[in-house]
Amino acid sequence: MSLALVQDRFGEPGDVLRLADLPDERPGRGEIVIRMEAAAMHIADIRAVQGVSGFRFPLPRTPGFEGVGRVVRLGEGVRGFAVGDRVFPPSGSGTFRQELRAAADRCMPAPEGEAEQLALLTINAPTAWVLLNDYAEFAPGDWLIQNGANSSCGRFLIQLAREAGVRTVNVLRRPEVMRELTALGADVVLLDGPDLAERVLQATGGVAPKLGIDCVAGEATHRLAQCLAPGSTVVSYGAMSGERCQMDFYLMFRHDIRLAGMSFRRELERRSPAEVEAIYRQLAERIADGRLVARIAATYPLSLWREAFAQAARTG
Repeated sequence: MSLALVQDRFGEPGDVLRLADLPDERPGRGEIVIRMEAAAMHIADIRAVQGVSGFRFPLPRTPGFEGVGRVVRLGEGVRGFAVGDRVFPPSGSGTFRQELRAAADRCMPAPEGEAEQLALLTINAPTAWVLLNDYAEFAPGDWLIQNGANSSCGRFLIQLAREAGVRTVNVLRRPEVMRELTALGADVVLLDGPDLAERVLQATGGVAPKLGIDCVAGEATHRLAQCLAPGSTVVSYGAMSGERCQMDFYLMFRHDIRLAGMSFRRELERRSPAEVEAIYRQLAERIADGRLVARIAATYPLSLWREAFAQAARTG
């Protein structure tokens, strides 16, 4: 028997989730069973349990979008994996459980390294990679600006941009982590506010960023757009405020500022399987050897799932 979180209806996590003792997973042909080592929790996990628009998945289900574990059982016909191998299960496969059954050809090999860090590979890290590589042509020394910079994706973006020679302006709502982001490699860290564009130009020596990266939405989208060089794009990949993105028409009209919505899955689907595998391999290597580091707010055993969801709600 193995434990799994189970959701039968939509609502607040404490009301609709239960910890169930289920029979051990038995792999079918072409499948593997993974014993989970760590699973990452995001604000998206809370929204999926609540069933908000865009996050309503068929029920019953087990929450959990990503994680890492080791193969414990092989189904008939599986090639390329052996018992004991470390693997990343498919994104969105319900990782808040002790054992997970998945198609082997949808899993990726995982390197050795800290499980808690590697558990963040399949969503946050490729999101940051796509944001940096797909929406602007950067030369060394160019600037980008992002809000929500304290998120796992924001922190990955700081580190990937620094490695590529791209300088970052990082916008926060709270001052407590400003020094922490500077130590991570952020070039400029600012608090959000109505005079953001003026302060950005002061900090960059008068050079406007070539890309805006927005995970807050609402009026924060417009404040990023005000900071950009003409002909630039604001890329939206989240809505932490719960509001719609807002941008002034005349700013778009006069300065050719564009707003684009980003789905890292869609961007990866435009690439060949070999290209996607190479991206994940490079990111996994960076996480395993410490070049990419996320801030882990807390860790919990599966039995303390209520506390884990409460922590995610506070920090999300």
